[in-house]
Parts: sequence; structure tokens; C-alpha cells
Amino acid sequence: MSRLRRVLIVLGSLVVVLALVVGGLFWWLWSGARVSTVGDEAFDHQLAVPPLAASHLDRDGTRVFDLRMQAGETEFVQGRRTATWGFNGSYLGPTLRAERGEKVRVRVHNTLDQASTVHWHGMHLPAKMDGGPHQMVAPGATWTPQWTIEQPAATLWYHPHPHGETEDHVQRGLAGLFLLDDAVSGRLPLPKRYGVDDLPLIVQDVRFDGAGFDHGHKMLQNVGFLGDRTMVNGTLSPYRVVSDEAVRLRLLNASTARTYDFGFSDDRAFALVGTDGGLLERPVSLKRVQLSPGERAEVVVRMRPGERTVLRSFAQDNYDDSFQQRFNGGDDSFDVLQLRAADTLRPSPELPVHLAGLEVPDGKDAVRGRFFELKKSGINGRKMAMDRIDETVTRGTTEIWTIRNTNGMPHNFHVHDVQFRVLEVNGHAPPPQLRGPKDTVFVPNGTTMKFALRFDGPADPDTPYMYHCHLLYHEDEGMMGQFVVVDKGQKAGRPSAGAGEHHHH
Repeated sequence: MSRLRRVLIVLGSLVVVLALVVGGLFWWLWSGARVSTVGDEAFDHQLAVPPLAASHLDRDGTRVFDLRMQAGETEFVQGRRTATWGFNGSYLGPTLRAERGEKVRVRVHNTLDQASTVHWHGMHLPAKMDGGPHQMVAPGATWTPQWTIEQPAATLWYHPHPHGETEDHVQRGLAGLFLLDDAVSGRLPLPKRYGVDDLPLIVQDVRFDGAGFDHGHKMLQNVGFLGDRTMVNGTLSPYRVVSDEAVRLRLLNASTARTYDFGFSDDRAFALVGTDGGLLERPVSLKRVQLSPGERAEVVVRMRPGERTVLRSFAQDNYDDSFQQRFNGGDDSFDVLQLRAADTLRPSPELPVHLAGLEVPDGKDAVRGRFFELKKSGINGRKMAMDRIDETVTRGTTEIWTIRNTNGMPHNFHVHDVQFRVLEVNGHAPPPQLRGPKDTVFVPNGTTMKFALRFDGPADPDTPYMYHCHLLYHEDEGMMGQFVVVDKGQKAGRPSAGAGEHHHH
């Protein structure tokens, strides 16, 4: 009996020790998972502004751009060279700019040692020109998509989309802005001098291992890579001197997994004037705007002479539970950019009451609905397959899509080719920041969203567009599906699993 007692005591002690070890490990992981740079940034690097891409007009009036995917080295910290990729330079790319109604052609040259793609995120264009995983550009090859700009003024962007490798290619530095202009936005008294009172802000989180990027995923971070600091336009700890009373910030979340909740350190209000696909109907006064990977927001902030304020990403409370919030970045906070107002400021007009009419459907003429269950293992229970068409939509019709996430972790959802209108979030009208034209939305666990989309073609039964989670680790793992646009009565084709690799021509 005494031997049994001793065995039980030893076993009990081992269980207690094991519980303490496991508890200690979890506490170590828990306390180490929260990241904050608030109050720690020196703001000692002047913000770089991506140059406007050079272009020329062809004989037929087409605006022609050249983009070269290339490897190089970048000094984010003086004297420390980091291996990077970029477009027309060592990191990130130039800002392409075109007018509504213009024909554009982009000559994409791949000088990397591996195949990649260039996807025009937010752009309405033929499927063959979309730059998804079916339009791979081989090393040494050139791909030349062309299309007509047929959508309103907006802040769009471009980035790689190779199946299974998108996170890696974006993290290395392949990303840039594509700005669209039109007559409506041109007439409005909005700040519009690029790089002066109209600032592009490509926000990314990074982590360094010595001079190199550390792209590893930490334990329990199931959204993907989360860095320990941010940079803007490839600039660490950036500041910007502004000389105008009103400054327009074109915010792009170009991170691969991190969601930001942008506001200012002094809690000042700002005007939200645009979302992913263009201007809102009217400006909305906000103190926070949340952007998940791939989302954009145009905000106008007013400054007083000589003052300073910091663009900050605040901790977030809509991740459903404290575990998700802590390990997936919701508790993190960052000082992103310091704005320094000059001692004398040029006067800026007040914002107009009305900005633009929304060119997104309201869903009243929808011909059908579709449902999408978001899980890291796949959408609607299926992993991405390059040779499988998941959905077939009819050109010229409007549909209502319902998106649901009960997967126990944050997701978001991006649809290629279209801008949509969010109709409902958990059965309620969407908040103001989701009432503009959208192509990407944050979908935390426990969220159901409905939105209306119109598919205006052109029809192509054999070449698909994508819909997917834009947390790029999830996309790479197969959280993506494909749809084709067909004419009425037409059936979907079957894309080749390895279709679309472009070689020299």
C-alpha cells in the first residue's frame, strides 16, 4: 500500500511540474506575443515617396508603362544592406497613374531567377490581363497586358500572385500603387498634388534578423507573418514635413497578415473620403479606420502651423476573443509616421459636402446569391485547384454573396475584377468605412457579411478570376477559389493547371 502511495505521490508531483511548465511556457508566449512601438520611434528618416512611373503615348494613344521585376539590396538602416526585390529599383515600385477612359499597356519584364506574376489589385479588366496565378511570367520573360480604364478615380495597387508563393514575393518587396483619375475627382477641392499634399503611404510590418528580413511565423500566430515594427514606403521610423493645412493620406495595408486600426496619437478626427475602389458619396468624420491586408483608405487630416502628430495603429477589440486578439496582432500598437507641420501653411479649402456618386450595385436587381464559408483549410470546404472552376457568373448580372467566418481566427476576403457594395455586417447596416466601393473586407471570426457585385465582363469561359483570403499565408495554403464570367447560356471551360506562363516575345 505504501509503494502505491509513493507511486501516486510521484505521479502527482510530475503532473504538477508538467502543468507548471506548460503554464509557464504559455505565459511566456502570451506575454511575448504583444508588440508595441508607441513612444519608441525616433522618426529620424524622411519619408520616401515612390516616384511616378514614366510612361509614353503609343501611336494609337495607348499609355505605355515599363515594369522590371528585379533583385537587389536596400539600406533600410544606414550601412546595413538587406537583400530585397522591387520593380524598377531594389524595393517596392513606382506609382503608375492613368485617367479613366485611357488605354494602358504595361510591359512587365521579369529579371528574377524565378517565375512570378503582377496582379492589378482592384482593377476592372479582362481575366487574361488580371495577373493572377494563371498569368505567370517566366524568368527572363516579358508579359504585356493591355486594357482600357473603365472605373472611377481610386487608389489601387499591384503585387505578385504566384500560387503558393504570394506571401514570400510580396514580403521581399514586390508592390506598388496604381492611381486612377477622372473628371469628377479632378473638379473636387481635394488635396491632389502628388507627394506634396497628397501622400501615398504603403504600410508594411517587418522583422529583421541581422541585416536580412526574418519572415518566420511565430508559434500560435495562425494568421501568418507578424512583424515587430512598421515601415512606410520602405522607410523605417519616417517623418514628413507638410506645408498645407489639409493633407490627403492614401493608406494601403501592404502587409501580408497584419490588420491595422489607423488613427492619430492626439485622437484628432480626420475625414474618410475614399475606400478601396474610389470616393465615398460624402466625407465621413472618423477617429479610426481599420484596414486588413490589401485594403485602402483615403483620409484627409487638417494641420495647424508648427504642430506634430503621429499616425498610429491602435490595439483592436473586434477579434472575437482574447486568445485570437493576442496571438494574431489585435493587441499590438505601432507609431507609423510623424507628420510635422511647417511654421507657415498654405490655406486649404474645406472639403465638399458631396464627393461622388457610387458606381457599385445596391443588390436590388440581383439574379442570384452565393455563399462562401471561410476556413483556412479552404473556402466552402475546398482547397484551391488551378484546373477547377468553382463558380460561373453571367456577364451583365448582379449577385449577392454571403461570406461567413466561424473558423476561430481572423480572415479577410478579396474578389478580383469587381468593386462591391457591402449590404450587411451580422445583419446590420455596415459602418461608414464600409459604405464605399470595396474589393477587400476584414472578416473576423463570428462575422457574416453580405455584399452586392456586378460582373460586366468581358466573358471568358476558360480564364478565371480569383476570390480568396488576402492574409497571404492563408491564400498560399489554398484558401482561394476561381470564377469565370460567361455570356448567358455559355458554360465554363477548364483552365490548365499550368496555364499562362509567358516567355520572351
